[in-house]
Amino acid sequence: MRCQNSNFRSAARGLSIVGAVLLVSACGSDTTGYTGPFQSEVRRAIPKIEEATGLRFKTPPKLELRTRDEVREFLELQFNEQLTPLELAGTQQAYRRFGMLPDTLDLRAFLLDLLTEQVAGYYDPATKVLYVVSGGASDITGITINHELVHALQDQYTPLDSARSLKGDNDRQVAMQSVMEGQAVYEQMSIMVGGDLGMRLPGGWDRVRDIIRSEQASMPLFANAPVLIQETLLFPYIAGAEFIRQFKMARPGAVPYSPVAASTEQILHPEKYLDSVPDLPTRITLPPPRGATLIHEDNLGEFETRLMLHEHLRDAAVASRAAAGWDGDRYQLVSTPRGEGLAWFTVWDSAVEAAEFRDAMERVVERRFGVRAGTGGTGETRAWTARGRALTLAAAVVDGRAVVVFEDLPAGASARVMDPSRATLREP
Repeated sequence: MRCQNSNFRSAARGLSIVGAVLLVSACGSDTTGYTGPFQSEVRRAIPKIEEATGLRFKTPPKLELRTRDEVREFLELQFNEQLTPLELAGTQQAYRRFGMLPDTLDLRAFLLDLLTEQVAGYYDPATKVLYVVSGGASDITGITINHELVHALQDQYTPLDSARSLKGDNDRQVAMQSVMEGQAVYEQMSIMVGGDLGMRLPGGWDRVRDIIRSEQASMPLFANAPVLIQETLLFPYIAGAEFIRQFKMARPGAVPYSPVAASTEQILHPEKYLDSVPDLPTRITLPPPRGATLIHEDNLGEFETRLMLHEHLRDAAVASRAAAGWDGDRYQLVSTPRGEGLAWFTVWDSAVEAAEFRDAMERVVERRFGVRAGTGGTGETRAWTARGRALTLAAAVVDGRAVVVFEDLPAGASARVMDPSRATLREP
């Protein structure tokens, strides 16, 4: 499990959230030398996982039991070591400014309670040990062991904690986690049904997604979590497993780590990873904000851009279409003499897709801040003052690329803290 990035799903690596009906079958003979807790379950699972992934355990896995209180202590340690109070506060405030978290939510406390509720086991790359919560239901424990054994195997071929060096690149961390969690979910489930999930499971791939969602919805804290937290916790498992399914069909026998996916765009659109020339995101370096102090900086990626649009427009088709041309983004949470603000720089594949996103964002502003349609003006820049906020939405061209910049500042603050012309765009 890792908790280091500035996004909620980073605190969820290792959650076993698939339903009990997906437990790997108990048939088969003991073919490994593993000794330890749950010996028969582990011995039966290892050869099935090796066959499904095409990888062999270089060393036997290690498994230990933990109490629920010890899991809570582990989660708190991860928060304290890998996500500083300043980083967590910046993340919380940024998502509030995006309108994706309520102002009253204490993010750290809520996530600790939520993950303590959810975690049935986890693999820790630091200790190379698979930990299982003691006293759990036998079917859930079996699921957990099989899921986390895949992580233990992954870690012998690619370092699972490598994303820790990617602070400030939320989107890439999410993509990396989606590959790892997606593979663990997909292989665990495909072993149970004996082949491709979409072909063998009644209801096909839609049924897989429904099973995962329904299991989570039965947990009280998760059921009452903001949509942002629900969706960002589920994304690596659901979208990640679909990415792995597409990968295995396109590249049978290959492993999805060389290289690992670079963005949630590639997770959402596997062809952008699988093409002979992959579609890699534009890397953005922003200038220091004008007339303001930088508090926190990161990116959303296509997935969270889509999620933000849906949060305010409540139209999944519009949100998906408006985010689909994403090619890179970066935001800055800033402090002005009049209070906190947000500046968000987005790059698009074409001017048409940039315009579609800007149109969707104009509707977001109108609905979120209660302004009448069309009151932002015409031309390349739209501007509003509403509910104590000064809001601008501007189209620009930077290094030949179509760009849209959104700013949400306290009313009366210096206009336009971001100068898009000073941003640096680095092509892959």
